[in-house]
Amino acid sequence: MNFNDFNNPQVAALPGHLKQFIVDQHYEHYTPIDHAVWRYVMRQNYSYLKDVAYYPYIPGLTKAGLTIERIPDLQEMNDALAKIGWGAVTVDGFIPPAAFMEYQACRVLVIAADIRQSRHIEYTPAPDIIHESAGHAPIIADKDYHEYLSYFGSIGAKAMFSAQDFELYEAIRTLSILKEMPDADPEQIKKAEELLAYRQENMGEPSEMALLSRLHWWTVEYGLIGTLENPKIYGAGLLSSIGESASCMTAGVKKLWYTIDAVNYSYDITKTQPQLFVTPTFQNLIDVLEQFANTMAFRRGGAYGLGKAVESKNTCTVVYSSGLQVSGTVTEFKLDRDGQPCFIKITGPAALAVNNKQLKGHGKTYHRNGFSSPVGKLKNFGPIEDLDVAELESIGISINQNAVLNFESGITVKGKVKGILENEGKTSLITFADCTVTDHNDTILFDPSWGVYDMAVGQHVTSVFCGAADKEAFEEAVYKSKTATHHVEYDFKSKELHKLYKQVRDCRQKQGDYGFLGNVWLKLQKDHHDDWLCALEILELLEHEDIEPLLASDIRNFLQQKAKDQPELKKLIDDGFYLIAHPVEQKLVF
Repeated sequence: MNFNDFNNPQVAALPGHLKQFIVDQHYEHYTPIDHAVWRYVMRQNYSYLKDVAYYPYIPGLTKAGLTIERIPDLQEMNDALAKIGWGAVTVDGFIPPAAFMEYQACRVLVIAADIRQSRHIEYTPAPDIIHESAGHAPIIADKDYHEYLSYFGSIGAKAMFSAQDFELYEAIRTLSILKEMPDADPEQIKKAEELLAYRQENMGEPSEMALLSRLHWWTVEYGLIGTLENPKIYGAGLLSSIGESASCMTAGVKKLWYTIDAVNYSYDITKTQPQLFVTPTFQNLIDVLEQFANTMAFRRGGAYGLGKAVESKNTCTVVYSSGLQVSGTVTEFKLDRDGQPCFIKITGPAALAVNNKQLKGHGKTYHRNGFSSPVGKLKNFGPIEDLDVAELESIGISINQNAVLNFESGITVKGKVKGILENEGKTSLITFADCTVTDHNDTILFDPSWGVYDMAVGQHVTSVFCGAADKEAFEEAVYKSKTATHHVEYDFKSKELHKLYKQVRDCRQKQGDYGFLGNVWLKLQKDHHDDWLCALEILELLEHEDIEPLLASDIRNFLQQKAKDQPELKKLIDDGFYLIAHPVEQKLVF
């Protein structure tokens, strides 16, 4: 189903530059084994998480449009999430952090379309539909939490990011894809792990996005709420991991209060977490986020913000105190004697906007060769952004007249005024013909032969943030990885196993003839002796229906022996036995 078919306001309102990441869910591609993996995880989750998850999780499953029996259909999720002002789209694995943040700000849940393999049933480093829908979606039903989530996205969407951030993202994406490939070369995985470790250790000074990703990890993904002695789980990474959701509650995992100090703790997606952070309330999450946001370039502006923009080497937006927004790649800026910006230079295409809407005639085609402008006050006149047309005329700035603007910084602008742009009572742009711009050393900053000079007006740089002000008009190509996720081509034997799983599934759902389960078991033993999940599902049916006791005994013995022979399966099988003895009362949940 195409995303345009979704009757969800949040999805419909997504800006065009985010839509490139959306892929069709292709629900028909999910195999009977995939549905069995989903069912096993969801039953385990409900059985265990009902006691350790933050209260809204269990009722939130229904509000998110989820069921135990089958993988969620995206349309059903969208219908459910629309009632709480959210939406959902499917994507191909990890998407870039900046785009992820924007989706979050738009109140759209990003869901990886794929599902983990049965061999990774406890945990996978790759994003999958279990993590995204069963982990994130249920907690979104809590108003305080989803307010935090969308607010985090709006802050993260303005964060400065670096080339190292992109390199780390690619390393994480590559490793997660390899680890979900059934036939991945162990040597390739080892090299990918080494590359990820190298890039994590050689990030240099972490960018704003890198630091924000830590706060996101320790809250949205791995957060606990309550007290240090008795915390509850709300982080999606824990809620979707039937292994770590249990191990994280042991004394071996240190519990720390969640404060701004969490930004100093890096993380490794391939390992269990050595410590977790506990927040007393969701309001505390917002308070900590505010504390960090106050250190960011979009809040600080000035020389600090411009410095971050130059370091970033990405498209950034400089906001003048008049409200004018200038988007492009900032390559240089000058400071006055007080250390305040007095001149800004953008190299390459630039665009001008107000209130995130591009000004007519001031797109990157018109400003294809860059943009530069002074910042500050005029000598003897102060800031000119507060002057209306009549007041500007009184100081010698009027249309079709020559004017000389002497700034306190020593920058001089001489030329013929061709236009004055006002916005909400502020003068924000003055256009000159035959214009010369010089600094206090008479260095030429703009020559008349270069064409028309558009001078931004503003006493201060109030904000600097990553990305264009009007992304749609700027046609900003959000970075997109060229590495695609791996889709399994099933051989004949695998397809035969799918059929066996489907027979068991049909039997459970139709509550019909159970007699043929013995034949399914014989086929499993003959051709698929490594399988344990289908055997567990057959045992569940036999014991719940109290039929074929000898067959049930054979299967239980087989599974017990497999747990001994393969220790990595022991907890999974034992947990399966527990669920058979203590069945989930689905009617209480869904």
